[in-house]
Amino acid sequence: MNASLSVSTQTASSDSDRNVGVWLLVCCAMILAMAVIGAITRLTESGLSIMEWAPVMGALPPLSDAEWQRVFGLYRQIPEYQQVNAGMSLEEFKTIFWWEFIHRLWGRLIGVVFAVPFFWFLLRGQLKRSLIPHLVVMFLLGGLQGGLGWYMVASGFADRTDVSQYRLTAHLLLAIAIYAYILWVAFGLLLPRPPASPAVNLAGLRRSVIGLICLITVTIASGGFVAGLNAGLIYNTFPLMDGDWIPDDYAAISPFLLNFFENIAAVQFNHRVLAVASACAVLLLWFWSRRMALSDAAQGAFSLLLAGVAVQVALGISTLILVVPIWLGALHQAGAILLLSLAFWVLHHLRSAEHGQDDSTVQRSYGTVKCQ
Repeated sequence: MNASLSVSTQTASSDSDRNVGVWLLVCCAMILAMAVIGAITRLTESGLSIMEWAPVMGALPPLSDAEWQRVFGLYRQIPEYQQVNAGMSLEEFKTIFWWEFIHRLWGRLIGVVFAVPFFWFLLRGQLKRSLIPHLVVMFLLGGLQGGLGWYMVASGFADRTDVSQYRLTAHLLLAIAIYAYILWVAFGLLLPRPPASPAVNLAGLRRSVIGLICLITVTIASGGFVAGLNAGLIYNTFPLMDGDWIPDDYAAISPFLLNFFENIAAVQFNHRVLAVASACAVLLLWFWSRRMALSDAAQGAFSLLLAGVAVQVALGISTLILVVPIWLGALHQAGAILLLSLAFWVLHHLRSAEHGQDDSTVQRSYGTVKCQ
């Protein structure tokens, strides 16, 4: 009787974890879509079209001609209209308005999709006590992201025709952090114990994958500066930059450190170098993994990572050579996030495999398992 009750309880817990994990993956997919919408909003120069921060009432678009004229009048007061889009018609304004509106509305929808199931699972007792603080932190980070988004947009209202590249990159990195946090927790719920590998000591490989994750994140951050400075619109050749390996104006700004963040040539060059370094790191890790006794699942994860970086490199070079078409720029940003996801998928498998066949260790880390 006790054994039967124990098995039943474990099954219910597993089902609950699976449901919560799927919900969190849906949230991740929505954040990924949000990044794509954000990329399109930026590439269409739509981000400054809404001049008001209205978390509740802003969920509704203008519903009358008078309201359209009012919001258009607000836009006409900022430098972007006066210096870039002077003479824009109301119909042209509506095009950029809708992209920014959809971007903000999707952010609100993510909040709803996160909050409603959270309370549903909580009230039904389907959340582990240890998981609840993580979910609360995720929700708070989402609110912070909304505030940071407005802080970014507000940087383009006074003295510039676009948003600050610093605030844009901060907004991007916080989105990446939230996405990675949710994804990692979802992996642990959906696959708490990946297949163990025969290799006993994978600590070195695991540390190297963590290093790769850091490198990919820095590369994404450098891409934020490329986007913020429109640096992809120049030097549209590869691998050389208009005939040079290093552009002549790489160090044009003084002090030198500012070139990493404000010099268009340096920002693009650095992004290229980081992207190539990330690709080489993935290739080296794949070769390393082939020389180790890993599970088929872990080997498969490394192969997916290798395929992912090949696709991302192709997207990046194509985006540059074709002078950043909107659809390709958006795909390139999505590819970066998916590549980071694959790196975390590899790490998730190595985290379990590091314990080898020590079921007592696995039991402490992931819960009760069947002894072999």
